[in-house]
Amino acid sequence: MRQRASLFQQAMGEEFGRLDAALQRFHRLQGEHELEGRVQTGAPRTLLARWLALALGTPRTAVEGEIHFELQASPEAETWTRIFPEQVMRSSMHLHQGGLVERLGPARLCFALQAVDGRLHMRLQRLFFLGIPCPGWLAPRIVAEETGAGQRLQFHIEAAVPLIGVVASYRGYLLLPEEKK
Repeated sequence: MRQRASLFQQAMGEEFGRLDAALQRFHRLQGEHELEGRVQTGAPRTLLARWLALALGTPRTAVEGEIHFELQASPEAETWTRIFPEQVMRSSMHLHQGGLVERLGPARLCFALQAVDGRLHMRLQRLFFLGIPCPGWLAPRIVAEETGAGQRLQFHIEAAVPLIGVVASYRGYLLLPEEKK
């Protein structure tokens, strides 16, 4: 029996095949998986940025150390649990109107996924906070990028809100599980 296309394969269509092999491997995973790696987090600097980070569950202190990543994936939804050195961040994802929607605390982020030179770029299209659409002038500038090489998936995430500052910042890598023959 053939496995159904993963959430990311469905969201990206043919463009999925233009991702680095390591990224394709990671984003095809289904079921429950645990991965390990290293991470470096940044701390929000303003009071409002720290409050938003608390509400979203994003890292609030600058640390470097191990990251434990738990994935629960099916063709319909994925839950990502990132266990940073000093806190846990959990988000869930599903498809909506051909795009990927990530729920992170009280925020719902709608992304378009693009393959650029083998990398995965997640481009924010819309944001809802507490169910209210975020006006364009207040929309965060988000860098959400993954690269892959060999057995590593590398990630760089940063979100900055106008007039508030950086709310989330972390980068690092995860070691991919061995491929089953």
